Amino acid sequence: MMKADPIDDIESYLERHQNKQLLRFVTLGSVDDGKSTLIGRLLHDTQAVYEDQLDDARRNAPGDAEIDYALITDGLVAEREQGITIDVAYRYFTTANRKFIIADSPGHVQYTRNMATGASTADVAIILIDARHGVLQQSRRHAYIASMLGIPHLFVAINKMDAVGYEQSTYDAIQADFTSFSEHLGFQVIQYLPLSALNGDNVVTPSAHMDWYEGPPLLEQLEGVELEVSRNLADFRYPVQTVIRPNQNYRGFAGQITSGVVAVGDIVTILPAGTSSTVSHIDTFDGELQEAFAPMSVTLRLTDDVDASRGDMIVHTQSAPHLARTLDAMVVWMDDKPLDCGKSYIIKHTSRYVRAGLHVVRWKLDMDTLAEVETDTLELNEIGRVRVTAHQPLVFDSYQDNRGVGCFVIVDSLTNNTVGAGMILEPDPVEEDGTVHTCSGLESGVSSQERVERLRQKGSVVWISGGKGHAASHLAYGLERRLFDLGHIVHVLDPEDEEGAVASAAGDALARAARICVGAGLSTICVSDSFTSSQSAAGRATFGDALVEVSLDGAESADIEVDVDVEDSDLVSLQAIVELLRSRGFLLSD
Repeated sequence: MMKADPIDDIESYLERHQNKQLLRFVTLGSVDDGKSTLIGRLLHDTQAVYEDQLDDARRNAPGDAEIDYALITDGLVAEREQGITIDVAYRYFTTANRKFIIADSPGHVQYTRNMATGASTADVAIILIDARHGVLQQSRRHAYIASMLGIPHLFVAINKMDAVGYEQSTYDAIQADFTSFSEHLGFQVIQYLPLSALNGDNVVTPSAHMDWYEGPPLLEQLEGVELEVSRNLADFRYPVQTVIRPNQNYRGFAGQITSGVVAVGDIVTILPAGTSSTVSHIDTFDGELQEAFAPMSVTLRLTDDVDASRGDMIVHTQSAPHLARTLDAMVVWMDDKPLDCGKSYIIKHTSRYVRAGLHVVRWKLDMDTLAEVETDTLELNEIGRVRVTAHQPLVFDSYQDNRGVGCFVIVDSLTNNTVGAGMILEPDPVEEDGTVHTCSGLESGVSSQERVERLRQKGSVVWISGGKGHAASHLAYGLERRLFDLGHIVHVLDPEDEEGAVASAAGDALARAARICVGAGLSTICVSDSFTSSQSAAGRATFGDALVEVSLDGAESADIEVDVDVEDSDLVSLQAIVELLRSRGFLLSD
């Protein structure tokens, strides 16, 4: 009998390994529910631990324990010092049937953004529940977020069964409790199993202590998960990464198929332009294909010389996605600085960068009760429903229908930091007809809060009226000088100043000019001969709390009355006005 060539054996092994399906799963749960121990046990029992890691886990094992499985996972110094996992750690292992990537997410509520990051690409979520404590608020919270992120498979692993004597009644009670809660969640498959990560019961091998449990152990169940459930193979979505033109005879669109299947001869549409063509070639590094599917990276050639570039999306004509500028999304906020509804952000959606505003926060999620709470912003680690208005139309599906093109990343346009992540719920119903909107009528991308932080002041109107002769103008320009010397940006609007921008302007025109200045964050000083009660009411309606009335002749509606006819009146009056502006928060100090 001839022996196989060792090189052929190696190549055959590598080919089999390359063709194994990859499953991504995330471990969730409260602190001390045993996530790190479970992962350590999986890695140890599948022989995916390096010798130095194993030696360290044995050397630092507590008491009579042979090995501390949690140390296999918690390898960072900061983690050991605090006794918790503080970031998302990715671990890898393989079996004869499948390859795995584990995302180990932290359990503390203040690391919700880390948990969402780790779960965003997972096919399966494993929630660990301590059999001694049952279903906790953090268990419900993580299950809700995992459901919101569109993870189709949920494993509810009731851990530390050894601590309750492997009692079936405890397991049944926890299962019933979680089942009642999870009826409102969107998982396609929920599976329960009892285990002891510490002792290895039902992790890789069946437990000898729970003969009442008839299901397979965790690893076997993970190997049997049907990944097709979590993948959209019906809707072809192909974001263009780049256009390849090596010569005049070749023009291809390169990218990765996000979802669906494409074949030579398919009729496709390029969005947002709406141009149609037919797929003539599907090219790869190894040659041409007749068909390709997600998540393959290919180059498509079309029969027509259509105009397309990075950020465009090629789709099947018969299954078009949404095309809209305005949409609703669930947003996980990831930045120390709160969401600013008046600011312009950058949206990274598929291969496209688009400027957008997050102008309305409909509600945020109470992380303890999971109730919807009214709010106008999102703080670090908070989750809420947000209305997004892009400056250009986006091509998308809802996140529930297609995770690949239903999500986006939010980037701060000034710092270039990633500040949030969004999962698209639905487009604006007005735009459901696919109408492409232009960018006309867009608001400023600079928010009032950004102006305050930059200028160290809030836009205000100091309306000075009354007095004899040019007394009001004299006080106005004195105040301008004083505020300017204090480092503030200030401007006087005086109708009597023939060289001013609003020379000979009437009251209404003066108010319009003042409104523009206030919007720009300026300290604005307006001068008029008188300020009647009706004018005062109109000013309050226009400027609200930003209006400060200064009267030289005792008007009843004035915020402050000054007397310019006494000695040193200018200095006293100016200081009084400055102090009033400071007390109302218009002038900020460093």
